[in-house]
Amino acid sequence: MNTADVIVIGGGTGGYSTALRAAALGLDVVLVERDKVGGTCLHRGCIPSKAMLHAAELVDGAAEARERWGVRVTVDGVDWRALTATRDDIVARNHRGVEGHLRQAGVRLVHDSALLTGPRSVRTSDGRDFTAARGIVLATGSRPRVLPGLEPDGHAVVTSDDALFAPGLPSSVLVLGGGAIGVEYASFHRSMGAEVTLVEAAERLVPLEDADVSRHLARGLRGRGIDVRTGARLEGVERLAGGGVRAAVRGPRGDVVEVAAERLLVAVGRVPVTDGLDLAAAGLAADGRGFVAPADWSRLETSVPGIHVVGDLLPPPSPGLAHASFAEGLLVAETLAGIPGAPVDYAAVPRVTYSAPQTAAVGLTEAQARDQAYDVVVGTMPLTAVAKGMVHGRGGVVKVVAERSGRVLGVHLVGPHVSEMIAESQLVVGWDAEPSDVARHVHAHPTLSEAVGEVFLTLAGRGLHQQHSSGGRGIGQGIPGSVGRAEQ
Repeated sequence: MNTADVIVIGGGTGGYSTALRAAALGLDVVLVERDKVGGTCLHRGCIPSKAMLHAAELVDGAAEARERWGVRVTVDGVDWRALTATRDDIVARNHRGVEGHLRQAGVRLVHDSALLTGPRSVRTSDGRDFTAARGIVLATGSRPRVLPGLEPDGHAVVTSDDALFAPGLPSSVLVLGGGAIGVEYASFHRSMGAEVTLVEAAERLVPLEDADVSRHLARGLRGRGIDVRTGARLEGVERLAGGGVRAAVRGPRGDVVEVAAERLLVAVGRVPVTDGLDLAAAGLAADGRGFVAPADWSRLETSVPGIHVVGDLLPPPSPGLAHASFAEGLLVAETLAGIPGAPVDYAAVPRVTYSAPQTAAVGLTEAQARDQAYDVVVGTMPLTAVAKGMVHGRGGVVKVVAERSGRVLGVHLVGPHVSEMIAESQLVVGWDAEPSDVARHVHAHPTLSEAVGEVFLTLAGRGLHQQHSSGGRGIGQGIPGSVGRAEQ
């Protein structure tokens, strides 16, 4: 019988962050991973997709250089083999880095699958038994949701896990799902020259984000030539004998259009992975959606003392984001080491979509703030109202939701590079700052972040360039910027 202080099942972002922190605190840790350490994020999601999106940005930059700036540059084509080789090298180096950190930390890495045999015991598929003196951490992650009749084949129908590894670049793509993943893949394929149709069943793209973010995002994608269809559903998908698919898309008014595409990319969410884990042996059960809910969110501990959960196995309010799972891993490791810590502040976890345009947000949307009965004031400013926004020339907007004479509740950004601009707002929301607190700080000029600073200045009554809106919220009113007021 092998013993350890902590056994972590699953080596993705949540699992390996738990293992590293626990080992740093002097605990003996066993990490069991049946695939590759790093999980979906490193091998099939965050890292390879953002590498590809960077390549897409380079292609778009060449077009902008030629058409807007008079730089005579052309793109002769995309060498798919070279592009994917660079992507794979980035992934491989990160993978080696994570495994190296685990070795240096003294984590015992077991490459195998595992099941629970009790509240403190685990058995690997080769028959080895392990016991945990302090606790077990479940970090088995998630996989793409598969719809009946749309099972992936790696060619005509793919999921987000294998979309970037499908052979070659398609000339046309039908993307089902307008959340962050679907939008990113639609953006990537459009940059690479494909005809793209993006279908979302909800009334708007990224439906969990602020409605104005959705509107500006859809406008930007349509401006790039992507056929965005919201409030729409696929009907009667046919896999064609010569390759590709043909689908009927029913719109919100019942109108039906036929869309043929070389590839159908299904991005309709992810589901937790618990199969083969034998939760019942430890006295646990997944809920109807497959999540393993904690009984104590402050410790992420289940109803069975000593068994904790991190990452995609957690139900909302955990957002199922890699960076949230890092925070969850730290919390659980410190809990198992006997160090009291603050629970994860999910309201202050940033959310980013890496498309063109990008979106980034933290905190409450305007609708959520009003639903929670806050006396809301909203400040907005287009990125093109600042000089650097004009340089980029790609539109975008800053929107801040705050309590009247109170704290900032949410910040929402759309435009170029906003993924790199959200950290400031994360601190603002997480520390319950008021606009006047932020307005005291000087933003560098010229930067896109000036627009964020200008909104806070105006909400604090010190704005230089914005005008006050006489009603409404200001977005889309054709003025340099505005501060909206609560409903009058």
